Amino acid sequence: MHVSIVASSSPSQTDAFQWSDESDCQVMAERLAEGLRPVLTQGQTVYIELHGTLGAGKTTFTRHLLRALGVEGRIKSPSYAVVEPHEAPGIQIHHFDFYRFNDPQEWEDAGFRDLFAAPGLKLAEWPEQAAGLLPRPDLRLSLTPVSDTRRDVRLQALTPTGEALRQRIAQP
Repeated sequence: MHVSIVASSSPSQTDAFQWSDESDCQVMAERLAEGLRPVLTQGQTVYIELHGTLGAGKTTFTRHLLRALGVEGRIKSPSYAVVEPHEAPGIQIHHFDFYRFNDPQEWEDAGFRDLFAAPGLKLAEWPEQAAGLLPRPDLRLSLTPVSDTRRDVRLQALTPTGEALRQRIAQP
């Protein structure tokens, strides 16, 4: 039996942040990791969408998040492979990049439905390229470059899990 993974919903809450440099990105990733760790080590699934133009910082944020969760070794963009698996202590992670995705049959052939149905963290860059195939995200992170180092960041929670994580990040 396959879990239905297509859904839509209005964001429950949106927060706006500004990263003045990469260290602000790292701080947000570390705060998110603190909230994710207990959820993921209990065998739950969390799905985070990452939106932004080329060079907006999606992969940089992902690297900081995975490091904060305890991933060791090289963390690279899955641009050509579409998905890169990672492991942190007690956590399975799949980092997707759908930038070059253009064949819905590839979704089934590659087993992405099973990956999204399994416990762990799913991070997806360019999710709009796989629209209609992805589940509703718990969080949606939108990055807009303002300068070489500064980013405007919008964080939307779309599920109760996402809302708890959003609150964790937004707390002073």
